[in-house]
Amino acid sequence: MSKDIPEFSLQRMPVYLNYLRTLPDDGTYNYISSGAIAQALGLGEVLVRKDLAYTGCAGRPKVGYPRVELIAAIEKFLRINDNKCAVLVGAGGLGSALMCYGGFKNYGIELACAFDNDPKKAGTQIGGKPVLPMDELREGCKEYGAVMAIIAVPAPAAQQTAELLIGAGIKAILNFAPVQITASDDVKVINIDVAANLAILASML
Repeated sequence: MSKDIPEFSLQRMPVYLNYLRTLPDDGTYNYISSGAIAQALGLGEVLVRKDLAYTGCAGRPKVGYPRVELIAAIEKFLRINDNKCAVLVGAGGLGSALMCYGGFKNYGIELACAFDNDPKKAGTQIGGKPVLPMDELREGCKEYGAVMAIIAVPAPAAQQTAELLIGAGIKAILNFAPVQITASDDVKVINIDVAANLAILASML
């Protein structure tokens, strides 16, 4: 994946991929134009064309992109076939829901296990995945070969949890705790505050 792609363009890549994957394989969509993609997703045609240019897949004049080739190009761009392993910290309500979510595999990600500091949860399973005690975090991350992690702990524990994960070799963190966590430049962090985003949506009504 190129590091030069704008963040918003990168965020749209999975949207394009999801849409292209939903199209029927009956021959109707062997080729698809940037205009058709833009109309279906409510985006500008020029914007879509610029985004897809980062994948290296070239569209054909008056015909469009070969859909199968475009899907493969986006998957390669997003490194979906690299099969990365992730772990989750915080097996509460949100964490449990994420453990049961089956969509990670669509992006080549395996959510291997959860860690929690509640002794009653250690040794149980959620969504068929084990819940391990926090004192096994470093060993567990190493055992599973995890490079990514999801944080779903209360806000006061988020930064400390991130530091523990980084110390265990985690290189990318998706943080659902309602607080901004910080990390060194070599660790990628995305902070998602669900309540704050709902508040933004509410302000648009």
